[in-house]
Amino acid sequence: MHNDEMLPEATQEEPAPRKKSHVARNVLLGFLAVVLVAGAVSGFYLYNLANSFNTKTQKIEHAFPEESTRPTKPTLPNGGEAMNILVLGSDSRSATVDTAKEGAPSDQRSDSMMLVHIPADRKNIFITSIMRDTWVDIPGHGSAKINAAMAFGGIPLVVQTVEGILDTRVDHVAVIDFEGFKSMTDALGGVEVNVPIAFSARDFDFAKGKQVLSGDKALVFVRERYAFPDGDYQRVKNQQLFLKALLGKFLTTETLTDPGKISAVVDEVSPYVSVDQTLDAVAVGQLALELRNVRSGDVQSFTLPNSGTGWSADGQSIVVADQTAIDALKKALKEDKVGDYLKAEGIAN
Repeated sequence: MHNDEMLPEATQEEPAPRKKSHVARNVLLGFLAVVLVAGAVSGFYLYNLANSFNTKTQKIEHAFPEESTRPTKPTLPNGGEAMNILVLGSDSRSATVDTAKEGAPSDQRSDSMMLVHIPADRKNIFITSIMRDTWVDIPGHGSAKINAAMAFGGIPLVVQTVEGILDTRVDHVAVIDFEGFKSMTDALGGVEVNVPIAFSARDFDFAKGKQVLSGDKALVFVRERYAFPDGDYQRVKNQQLFLKALLGKFLTTETLTDPGKISAVVDEVSPYVSVDQTLDAVAVGQLALELRNVRSGDVQSFTLPNSGTGWSADGQSIVVADQTAIDALKKALKEDKVGDYLKAEGIAN
């Protein structure tokens, strides 16, 4: 069964996830988009954005596992290098980052997780969402839901787990607290989304069709899962839909020609973002220049292939990984041909 089919939601054997964690993937990607497209703005504003990024974001001192456990970067025929950024959501960024500094386990679970793959030609951005209940091998801990990796070993173990699943090296790590979400959406004047399924949640009504979401309403849109028959599957689809709309709002002439708006968004969101020590303003500025021609239509998002829900040997309701399809994705990542993989699988958004 393909990962985009309608499937029943896995029953959670653990406490319900904290509300804040589910929106983090959208916030971080939107924030990175703002900084990346800054390369199209004048050098003066780019300098100011870089300064905000360096001074207001926190640095993760220990983001990666031991080098001996990690896959190597592949050598591509054209000599270029693809880039992979692991985006993690946390309801308390500071606690997560402090844990990473100590190299110890965390009392949190990374319910929001995605791998952002930027090909060597820098013409696209491919975003792989990993469902929180996906049953995987966590190094040193056996089989478990992937969102338990943070609790078992902090950020380094999450990186090691994802690298093991996809046999792909993670170049950068970013963690974000949801508090930046509303500020970012509102700083853009709201984001228009074409709501696919009408629903109501937390005092908000979402009619089917196009509507502009404020920060508060957008937060509910990307977080809700109980209103849908297939639960977490529709929530992930809504998150991907909103992310694309958010990026589309950034990557317009109106936004790109308004340095004040860009600066406001970066200033608002930066305090809620943490990145590994190598993802500084210089690295982001370089990537901005490389991605200056990317627009929303060049961004594709999809879910790590799975075969639907099932049960673990110890009775947990889980999302079953589709290993055959994941193996094909591994090969595509290694050969930097994710676009070809998505076409072959008939995946589009």
